[in-house]
Amino acid sequence: MNYLIVGLGNIGKEYADTRHNIGFMVADELANQAGTTWSTLKHAYYTEYKQRGHNIFVIKPTTFMNLSGKAVNYWMQELKVPIQNVLVIVDDLAIPFGSLRVKPKGSAAGHNGLRSIEGSVGGQHYARLRFGIGDNYPKGRQVDYVLGPFDKEEQRELPALIEHAVKMVNSFINIGIELTMTNLNTK
Repeated sequence: MNYLIVGLGNIGKEYADTRHNIGFMVADELANQAGTTWSTLKHAYYTEYKQRGHNIFVIKPTTFMNLSGKAVNYWMQELKVPIQNVLVIVDDLAIPFGSLRVKPKGSAAGHNGLRSIEGSVGGQHYARLRFGIGDNYPKGRQVDYVLGPFDKEEQRELPALIEHAVKMVNSFINIGIELTMTNLNTK
């Protein structure tokens, strides 16, 4: 069985440790734990590994956030991964920092990366792991907030949260979305 894990973010050093790039950070840790390295291929940084008889393909789109759907659609077709085996890791302003929630489908909720994926794969019926970044920013400063670095306190908590996100991805692959939601969703 093939699975496509998509970490959303923006390419470039200036975005490396920003809230908007948490999907890239989780994907990097997945690759690190699997002992794989990244290749630069069409529309994405790409790596793959096997786990319990499953083929796991991990991408970090190089199309920039607003065109993420182009990469997701291309790799779904290329690798013949059905939509129910796709998991997108995304930052989420609507949930507090420290909360991680996996869900089987949902709206883009104003997230341009998710909106792009919806348009490219034909709907909202793909799983996503929502990594809460909170909404602690002054009115009108949303862009600065999501494209800004995690604060010092958040940075201390980040490794454990990324580890929990990796656990959620592995659970999604091995036991499915429903049990992962029941067992591992936080706050």
